[in-house]
Amino acid sequence: MISNPSRVLSIRLATISAASLLLGACATSTGGSALAIGQQASMKGQIVSVDTAPWTYDGSAVVKVSTANGNIDVHLPARWNLCKAPPPDDVQSLKPGDRVTVTGTVTETSSLVVCERPEHGLRKAP
Repeated sequence: MISNPSRVLSIRLATISAASLLLGACATSTGGSALAIGQQASMKGQIVSVDTAPWTYDGSAVVKVSTANGNIDVHLPARWNLCKAPPPDDVQSLKPGDRVTVTGTVTETSSLVVCERPEHGLRKAP
């Protein structure tokens, strides 16, 4: 048993600090901070542009979204049957000015792919 009160306090503070760091490492970005490659991120924003032309050659459609982190390119793969995420509702109806919520994997500092996990997606905000 530890009888030194300052030692007990030090151990408690170290434990709380370690737990806080671990929880922070699992957090999802919601805006206002830089995105890290490989991180899961979720944010809200407004569509700036929609480019579905890459789908014609099996590329990813790109929806540019203005967020608190700046403009983010949201990649929508051509082959949704290979994704764990459900396909977005009617991509053809998306237009600049639409408010959306995006959840995906950061692939570059300003790009997300919405495919890797079942909770990923691009959805119009109510």
